[in-house]
Amino acid sequence: MDSQGSSLTARYVTIAIDIASRIVRGEYREGQKVFGRSTLAGKYNVSPETIRRALILLQDTGIVNVSPGVGVVVRSKRAAETFMAQSGQRQILRDLQERLHILLRQRDNLNQEIEKLTNDLLDYTFKMAGRFQKIEEIKVNRCSPLVGRSLMEAEFRGKTGATVLAIYRNGEEIVSPRADTIIEVDDVLIMVSQPEMKDELHRMVDPD
Repeated sequence: MDSQGSSLTARYVTIAIDIASRIVRGEYREGQKVFGRSTLAGKYNVSPETIRRALILLQDTGIVNVSPGVGVVVRSKRAAETFMAQSGQRQILRDLQERLHILLRQRDNLNQEIEKLTNDLLDYTFKMAGRFQKIEEIKVNRCSPLVGRSLMEAEFRGKTGATVLAIYRNGEEIVSPRADTIIEVDDVLIMVSQPEMKDELHRMVDPD
């Protein structure tokens, strides 16, 4: 539904709630004739169609009777009270839905910002590391002794001074993997190290 339709719907419901509240407060009594459509349209400064929708809503909920030649007659104060209670509950639900929608939109924006910063950080790390160290991509074969071990257990940093920047796994990239990340077969380890440690790194991953 477009914004114009939503505005129209909200307006006629608001008018119906206002008339029902007046009945509950005793401004309009059961059996009393309320103003006609034209008068109500002028009172609320809306089109006759909007008033027609409001009156249909009130009639469908048993609050008023709308009869040609007679006009709008208050039918039930109790029905008006029930309608008001239900309207309050619906408003709470609408408020919660709107708040959830706002938070989800904020979360999406935050996730996009986090992704951008992560990529910027990774790019910068690669560039800076490339000035002093060399980036190595080493694939983990099935016979590697590191399969099933965590990065912490592999001790890349302690033995070679190398740092695992990322892991390519099943077409996805794990950026800045945790120390407890388990090394799996066919993982591609993206590491930065001193050039002279290249051979040692390869021997650690694949002794053969």
